Amino acid sequence: MLSRTAITFASAALPLVFGSPVANIAPGVSPRDGVSGTSTFYGGNLNGGACSFTTMSSLPSGIYGTAFSGSSWDNAANCGACLEVTGPSGNSITVMVVDKCPECDAGHLDLFQDAFAVLGATSAGELATSYTPVACPITSPLVLHNKSGTSAYWFSMQVVNHGSPVASLEVSTDGGATWQATTRSDYNFFENQSGFGKDTVDVRVTSTGGKSVVVNGVSVTSDSSVTAAGNF
Repeated sequence: MLSRTAITFASAALPLVFGSPVANIAPGVSPRDGVSGTSTFYGGNLNGGACSFTTMSSLPSGIYGTAFSGSSWDNAANCGACLEVTGPSGNSITVMVVDKCPECDAGHLDLFQDAFAVLGATSAGELATSYTPVACPITSPLVLHNKSGTSAYWFSMQVVNHGSPVASLEVSTDGGATWQATTRSDYNFFENQSGFGKDTVDVRVTSTGGKSVVVNGVSVTSDSSVTAAGNF
């Protein structure tokens, strides 16, 4: 059961790096600084994507989906991140990284088909695009979700619905006096193979921007979820 959520700011922001500097993608179009390249599209895979967002029935309003570059996957570090993608005509959309494109280079996004269709004709198959990281337009609280099999002796937790990319998830078993690190898996869960020996723990999630959300009294019951009182 959730007892309290605290939101704090770290003293320094952590860098968020997605790829190489942007160049103009078409005559007369000057996108924001970011990463230039191309975008293709596919049918889209939210629940079965590499970010393992199985508890999300749909994307937040106003956000489209994309698979992200395999060459920049960085052990799922960009899962849940939002990007502003600019098309060849200068129009832009916001997308969330929910899947992995193993063959895509740093400038290549594989968009959900509905996202691609906003930027250009699907008959083109590929578009010149650029993208830049932005905060997700999410106002509801973030959610902590335990993987099936989680217990006091094997810890695996995911952060869902976060407004900024997650840099770390730490656990305290002594009321916040000390914090223990977890290791992010390639399928976007933060894990400790030995667990923490407790049925409930305190959890501190920190964004790449250095902002932290602390949730106290989180159960480690298998496949359970708890909603925090805030977001990044």
